[in-house]
Amino acid sequence: MHRRIFLLLIMLLIPLTSYAALNLELTQGVAGAIPIAVVPFKWQGQAKQIPQTKLSAVIHSDLQNSGRFNVTPSKELQQFPSSIASINYGYWRNKLQVNDIVIGRIKPLANKKYQVEFELLNMFRDVANHHNELNNVLAAKKYTVNFQQLRRLAHHISNIVYHMLTGQRGAFATRIAYVLKKSVHGKLRYQLMIADTDGYNPHKILVSEQPIMSPSWSSDGKYIAYVSFEKGKSQIYVSNIYTGHRKLITNYPGINSAPTWSPNGKRLALVLSKSGNPNIYIYQLHTGKLTRVTRDWSIDTEPSWSPNGQRLLFTSNRSGGPQIYEINLPTGQIQRITFTGNYNAHATFAPNAKDIVFMHCNKGICNIAKQNLANNQVTMLTNKGMNESPSIAPNGSMVIFATENDGNSILQEVSIDGRVHIRLPSTSGKVQEPAWSPFLG
Repeated sequence: MHRRIFLLLIMLLIPLTSYAALNLELTQGVAGAIPIAVVPFKWQGQAKQIPQTKLSAVIHSDLQNSGRFNVTPSKELQQFPSSIASINYGYWRNKLQVNDIVIGRIKPLANKKYQVEFELLNMFRDVANHHNELNNVLAAKKYTVNFQQLRRLAHHISNIVYHMLTGQRGAFATRIAYVLKKSVHGKLRYQLMIADTDGYNPHKILVSEQPIMSPSWSSDGKYIAYVSFEKGKSQIYVSNIYTGHRKLITNYPGINSAPTWSPNGKRLALVLSKSGNPNIYIYQLHTGKLTRVTRDWSIDTEPSWSPNGQRLLFTSNRSGGPQIYEINLPTGQIQRITFTGNYNAHATFAPNAKDIVFMHCNKGICNIAKQNLANNQVTMLTNKGMNESPSIAPNGSMVIFATENDGNSILQEVSIDGRVHIRLPSTSGKVQEPAWSPFLG
């Protein structure tokens, strides 16, 4: 994976990626993670349970791979309660020493529908009076879904458990977009992909013999903007991920790059060189109006919106080397944000607007860093490898980024505090340019 000076300077050089299923692999979690058990949901149908309805396995994987939970391995379970009344609290508290358990039931209905019920119970909430089991119930829900919705429902249940036990909204039901590159019959194929955050359900948005770059999600999760070289030059498109319909946005002479959606979904910030050097512009999606934001003889690129849509981060070499700057859109005032090190790029705001995450390079090594905007303190979230293209989960808990592993370009995740590390290995090919979706539905 090549170190990038700027996105726009290496459009034809980035080693992108190839089609493969991704699978999460927790490599480092939080010490003192919450001990929890996920009991296999009881199948209440006459026919043999089909594998895809094993929602508990998906929930188990979500919670374990978040790094915030220590989930009891299923093989260590000796009791399998499916109702609140059947729980032996002493077994779960004393023998397995878990704080909480998840139980549930799946019942097939007519018209290929399924009824799914689950409960999240705390084992210590009412120790002295646990004969009143309802005092221990933290969440209890019932759903009716079709077969195709079962896995997504499992992620939704994981979100509820995560929120109830950490106080933070879960992001298991979101998606990631990424670019892949593979050789097909001796020819390179670039593919713009979308998958669940655990790597399942990947599907292609675009396949091209020319590079695809810079995927960016709309705020409603229905569209993706990206750069394509399919016509032999850089162009910016927007695709509807559900219908496949796409629209050409910019086709100016020179560079058309780095599109990113505004929080309200009405504008794109992007980079054009139609007037000379690359500068930041804002494109109004409904009217097609184009407004120039920066006017500089340097290279300005990689814009990223603040959560309130009033500011843009961008990378510029106006001080001699790549650094992060911020422009106040109502006033036009620009200030430099990063001062630690001589190479900082590809910045994005955290959802709390109090921190930014970016690529920090020193002596040829690039890592993912976080900077507090109040005191400018910089924290390294990674400490080895060649890491780039950070994208933050919509709940602000994790950062996904591209890295190298044994010569392959893969994706990894790191928690915003640097304590949790997750690898998304590819079974074949290379994976790069990740973009985390907003919350979906």
